[in-house]
Amino acid sequence: MIGWAITFLVIALIAAVLGFGGIAGTAIGIAKIIFFVAIVLFVLSLIFGGFRGRRSI
Repeated sequence: MIGWAITFLVIALIAAVLGFGGIAGTAIGIAKIIFFVAIVLFVLSLIFGGFRGRRSI
């Protein structure tokens, strides 16, 4: 998922250099959303993984 965020960031940078401001703005917005979703999912997996790791069978 972080790979997708980096891809959209690169697209935004290329679009900005070429003068496509609307496309660059949209791509950076998508990259931000994907990045924050990835961070939230990572934190949730750490939390639930920590709970699962403490149990002993």
